[in-house]
Amino acid sequence: MTHLQPDCRIYLVVEATPAAVEHLTAATEAADVACCLIVPAAGAAIEAAAARPLVAAAQQAGVAALIAEATDLVRTLRADGVHLNSRRQLLDAHAAARNSLGREAIIGADVGVSRHDAMSLAEAGADYIAFGAPSHLKDRPRARERRDDLVSWWGEIFEVPCVALDVDEPRQAERLARAGANFVAVTVPAGSAAATRALVAEIGAAIASKAAAG
Repeated sequence: MTHLQPDCRIYLVVEATPAAVEHLTAATEAADVACCLIVPAAGAAIEAAAARPLVAAAQQAGVAALIAEATDLVRTLRADGVHLNSRRQLLDAHAAARNSLGREAIIGADVGVSRHDAMSLAEAGADYIAFGAPSHLKDRPRARERRDDLVSWWGEIFEVPCVALDVDEPRQAERLARAGANFVAVTVPAGSAAATRALVAEIGAAIASKAAAG
């Protein structure tokens, strides 16, 4: 199984669409990608037929393949793990996923802004926790500040890896890496695979410059 190795690496978020494999390939050729999170296209559910080639392409590239929410698909497609979205009773959802998938699966979760959930999940054995700044929020700059503060707080105290979600551009990625994020989550942009390649390459270079600077 491919395991996530904390440092500061790219956590790619890809919608399960017909063009997704091309975008994934472009991303993995452009920079070091640790993980591919497969999410549903807007208004749709993830189907096995759409997710299967993504799981295969990710694993062939040495990238951990995670599926959002769908533990049944993780088992069916032999993906590496599941990502749980922010919700109430997140600890119970983690326990159910672990019971379903076993100890070897990667199980991580978006904890929203709950420090309590983050600490509880870490104690329960989550493989990573994630803080984000979702695009649907009205005050996006404030959401980014809150995410950055939570990443910094987590990085100073805890050993469980942290994913910074909703990273839009290289400066954010470098700042979050310096703050202690182990992974920066980059969503595949709409448009061509070339756009994905360019964005991932720029963010990969920003993270690398942080590492070089120490």
